[in-house]
Amino acid sequence: MSKRVTVKEVASHAGVSYQTVSKVLNKQTKVSKPTEERIWQAVRALGYHPDQRARNLRLRRSHTLGYSWAPSPPDRANSILDLFLQSMMAAAEASGYHLLPFPYRQVDDQIATYRELIGSAGVDGFIVSGLEFSDARITYLMEQEFPFVAFGRSNPGLEFPYVDVDGAAGLRMATEHLLSLGHRKIAALAWPELSRVGTQRLEGYLTALEEAGIEPRPEWIARGEGRVGFGWVATARWLERARRNRPTAVVALNDAMAIGAMRAARDQGLRVGADLAVTGFDDAPMVQYLSPPLTSVRQPIWEIGQQVISILVGFLEDSPPADTQVLISPQLIIRESSGGESSYDLPDSMAKGGIKPRTSPTTNARARN
Repeated sequence: MSKRVTVKEVASHAGVSYQTVSKVLNKQTKVSKPTEERIWQAVRALGYHPDQRARNLRLRRSHTLGYSWAPSPPDRANSILDLFLQSMMAAAEASGYHLLPFPYRQVDDQIATYRELIGSAGVDGFIVSGLEFSDARITYLMEQEFPFVAFGRSNPGLEFPYVDVDGAAGLRMATEHLLSLGHRKIAALAWPELSRVGTQRLEGYLTALEEAGIEPRPEWIARGEGRVGFGWVATARWLERARRNRPTAVVALNDAMAIGAMRAARDQGLRVGADLAVTGFDDAPMVQYLSPPLTSVRQPIWEIGQQVISILVGFLEDSPPADTQVLISPQLIIRESSGGESSYDLPDSMAKGGIKPRTSPTTNARARN
């Protein structure tokens, strides 16, 4: 193996001190243009490559970003998580960093791994997702003054850097879409009251009804685990009632529950879209291939992953962006399940959410009774 070229050899070749070379290479000082050019010429001529491991030890930098998430059950693929990971890995690599994913479970000590990684200098910063109210991870990282950016928000008034989707705006768009089609009996498949994301999304549904002069009916808000089975059971119970006492439309806080609602309607001989309108949230890749295709709220996940890394790297490189709290608007993708005019997307458009849906003025249907 060839001998590694040292900083002192570069300094000798350039005719400057090795301290000057070290500071120039690490961008810690400014020198005259001719001197800087001589140093870089020497680097290229000698084929010098920095010992990154030694440099990291000196600076206590790992150029690694830790990312924690709550694992999904083995039988539930998470396309949103996959896309988020791909986006962050691409952005981190482009900035010279690696991504270290590690799971957390609410039954465990949520900050144990964070404490270990901070103590061992294993990561330079964290991306935190799956936030809930009074999240212990956020409190701990703020107390430690350790760099992090969250995908999501927590308690109102708690100030920390985040990128999040405006879930309330998404449910409001879905509900207003159904109202524009003449629906007045709109039910909601929601998550438990302790769910931070669920609470924020449901606010959009309640706001849209209030502004339309419609009093929300508690019996038409079903709370439970966001799975197909729950959506099916809750919707089936609504549809078993007399026609005048059952909803004509359902908004779901995720696509899985919406799929359950569609199945419940078909099981009772109803036509999805015509007899029962259904909307979802997330716009998972497969929902446009359902029969009928599902109207859903699309989150710009690729953009979120890019922004999360950009903000965190900005902190680490002493160049933080002006805006460190970013709330991104989602996009309503109208398809046949809601009874609206369908807009079909090419599969590639889902990768980055870059294609706007084809929309046209919707004619209000007569109010459904």
